[in-house]
Amino acid sequence: MPGKMITIKAKDGGSFQGFLAMPDAGKGPSIVVLQEIFGVNYVMREICHTLAAQGYIALCPDLFWRMEPNCELSDRTEGEWGRAFKFYQGFDVTKGVDDIAASVEAARKVTGATGKVGAVGYCLGGKLAYLTATRTNADCSVGYYGVGIEELLGEAKTIKSPHMQHIAEQDKFVPPEAQAKIKDGLKGNKLVTLHSYAGCDHAFARWGGEHYDAKAAKTANDRTYEFFKRHLN
Repeated sequence: MPGKMITIKAKDGGSFQGFLAMPDAGKGPSIVVLQEIFGVNYVMREICHTLAAQGYIALCPDLFWRMEPNCELSDRTEGEWGRAFKFYQGFDVTKGVDDIAASVEAARKVTGATGKVGAVGYCLGGKLAYLTATRTNADCSVGYYGVGIEELLGEAKTIKSPHMQHIAEQDKFVPPEAQAKIKDGLKGNKLVTLHSYAGCDHAFARWGGEHYDAKAAKTANDRTYEFFKRHLN
């Protein structure tokens, strides 16, 4: 089925857009897709379509709407990278997580939804996937190369649902000491599963990206799909 934009009501007033992809069956569990620093772009929409092809209702909310609604960037030019980092620096994480919580509720209420909702995020979205586990009522969540999680480990005690994180060992945005803190801070939590990928840099699962690693991406994605199947179906 073709994707479409839907309106999501923010908890503090106002509304924002989200890209929705539906499975052919018109029903299934839902997954909220959490964007990188480039907005709801082609890569995020393709992730939604891929999840829909597996039977999930996929919703990617525009988390930058408070700064610039409907912004869509790529990783192809220095200018776009510059804009993306400005968005990252100006992003209000607390309000962003509130918007994710609103998106989780919206995903539960899509016609055909079973009521189970997972989340998957990349880069900034990888950190937000962790905060989805600590601050929302999503049923499960997965993060890819989340940035800044080492500064939020105090929230690990509030994780209420299964969480998986994919860590790139050569991540230029998450140095080895930060990775060590994350692994040490989460190793005792029975709800958390960590996977580490040797030789991989940040965004190793971004199709067409500079550091895309097809083998590692397939391994990570297969683990993610199995995780969702176990906790959402």
